[in-house]
Amino acid sequence: MERCPVTPKGLEHLRAMLKDLKEFQRPANVLAIEEARAHGDLKENAEYHAAKEKQSLIAAQIATIEDKLSRIQVVDPLELDLEKVVFGATVELLDLDSDDEVTYQIVGSDEADVTKGLISYDAPLARALIGKEEGDNVQVKVPKGIREYEVVGIEYK
Repeated sequence: MERCPVTPKGLEHLRAMLKDLKEFQRPANVLAIEEARAHGDLKENAEYHAAKEKQSLIAAQIATIEDKLSRIQVVDPLELDLEKVVFGATVELLDLDSDDEVTYQIVGSDEADVTKGLISYDAPLARALIGKEEGDNVQVKVPKGIREYEVVGIEYK
């Protein structure tokens, strides 16, 4: 059984999603099904079929999140103080092609949001960074070719 690493924020997010699905979305869907049933003939009732389909999607989302929560491994970056890049690290990089500096935190796949500087541990850049130290160079294959970065700083926050 594969473990799912997440940060404490990621765990909170998954729990909040599960709560929303169970306490708000599912009950609202049940009401939508009841309302659609009240309209009569179920064979030709598009509202009923749409509500039943949404019920299946909600059930699948709940099952997926509960499965992840059962396999979760919380990694708190505040408890780490390493000189190498590992899960949870916030890494400052210098793009050697453009001289731009970028900062990314390596997080779980459910937490990833590149617009917020959060990249999944299984993203190509994160995989290339794991195990690196300050001053190391990293090459990453991207759709436009190969990008090269220098690790400028590593923090655990």
